[in-house]
Order: sequence, then structure tokens, then C-alpha cells
Amino acid sequence: MTCKIDHFAIGASSLAAGVAALEPVLGVVVPYGSKHTLMSTHNCVMQAGNESFFELIAIDPDAPDPSRARWFTLDFPETKAKLEARPRALCWVVSTDNLDDLVASSNVPLGEIVTFVRGNRSWRLTVPKDGHLPEDGLLPAFIEWSPGPHPSTAHQNLDVTLQQIRLSHPAPRGLNAKLTSLGVNHLVEVAMGEVGLSFVLETPKGEVIID
Repeated sequence: MTCKIDHFAIGASSLAAGVAALEPVLGVVVPYGSKHTLMSTHNCVMQAGNESFFELIAIDPDAPDPSRARWFTLDFPETKAKLEARPRALCWVVSTDNLDDLVASSNVPLGEIVTFVRGNRSWRLTVPKDGHLPEDGLLPAFIEWSPGPHPSTAHQNLDVTLQQIRLSHPAPRGLNAKLTSLGVNHLVEVAMGEVGLSFVLETPKGEVIID
């Protein structure tokens, strides 16, 4: 089973606010991406190196209320309050070539597998029904794309590259055990501390950390 970092999500109170806040930090304007009809969210995206992509995501104010909880805790009052202050790291997403087996064999609840379709491409993603993030986002969501080029190849390359995903937890050994059981421990750095997720990026402004 092959696992690699697929993309990482940064939340914002709105896309306009997120783009405006990130431009002086990153040195680029993150381009608009698309809408997620099922979740009533939309995003801005760009390449992040190694066939991965950077995603800025927010609730779509023009969309109707979804029939389920939105992903990435975007409906949670505490997340909304944090995003009002600034864009924040929400989640990292790992691609796999056998999502069904991974979910079936996991000893960590990852959520249900939800199918999304856009144009002639589709993808399947693990999404907890209530919209929470496993281990507060320290464990990844898992994705399996339909056959074809990775979607990042169609995104703009603005010289922003993911260098590292950092996790912190007061019991790092336990977190590492869960990451190892999922086969993704080699994709992140884990340290002791308060629960935290951050993305280390190389950008036109130099090294930037978004947490």
C-alpha cells in the first residue's frame, strides 16, 4: 500500500480574507480553485511540490446548507472563532492506492468513505460524519483519486513548496504509534508539546510556517 502527502488544508473565515492575509506572508496570491457542492465549501489551490497541493478552504456563502456536517471542523464554533483571527492549518491529506483496505484495517476510526465527483474526475475521502478531525487534525484524512494525472498538475506553480508537516502532542509516543499503524509516520515530524499542526513552506518570502 503506497501512501504519500496529497495536499494540506488551511482554513479561513472566507476565501477573500484568507487570500488577503496570506499574500504578504507567502508572497503570492493563491488562485481560486472550485466548489465542493456536497460540503458547501470552496477553495483556492496551487502546487506545493512533489505532486501535492496547497488548499485554502472556507465555507461557501453562496451555497445552501449542506445535508451533512462540513468537513475539517468548519462548522465547529471553536474553529470559526479561530479562523476569524487568521488562516490556520486544519488538516493534512494522504493519498493511497487502496483506501478500502486501509480503512478496514485501521485501528483508528477514520470516518466514512465519501465519494466526490467533478467533471470527469472523482475522488474518495475519509470524512467523519460529525465533521471532526481524528486526533484534532494530527492524523490525516485519506484520499484515493480516480485514474489519471494528479490534479496538482493542473494547478499553478507559484514557487511555494511544502517542506515539512510538523505535529506536536503531549504524548508523542502514543501519537507516533497511531501514525505508524496507518503507515504514515515517515511523512511527518512529531514533537512533544501542546496539540498542534503546522506546515513548513518554502516561498518567495523564504521559509514560512503556518499553524
